[in-house]
Amino acid sequence: MSQTPVRPPAGRYGPERSHARTWTFVGIGALVALVVAAVWWVGGGALEDPVQWKDVGFHVSDASSTDVTFDVTKAKDATASCRVRALSQSYAEVGVKTVEVGPSDADTQRVTVTIPTAELAVSGTVQDCKIVD
Repeated sequence: MSQTPVRPPAGRYGPERSHARTWTFVGIGALVALVVAAVWWVGGGALEDPVQWKDVGFHVSDASSTDVTFDVTKAKDATASCRVRALSQSYAEVGVKTVEVGPSDADTQRVTVTIPTAELAVSGTVQDCKIVD
């Protein structure tokens, strides 16, 4: 047995809603989402750190020195100051050196620095880098 849908009398509950209003809200919502995504994408570049670094490796020469190799990415004409440290087995800082990475023809430079240590280190790492004014 089939039934036909029951419809209220015309005009009883106000005019029937058209689908145009629904599609208008969907369109506005999609437009807002696109604008937010574009602002986030463009703004993300402005919020990016002006200098980035990545540890490449280290070599413990002896109890008095450790070599640390790292990459620094920055603007070609900028100078960065990086704090590099050597750590003991108990994570104590046993040596530290600040090194400046000057202007270059490339955005990324590989740097190796020798850190004098007070005792045997088991690792070496870059703590941070900052652009020098």
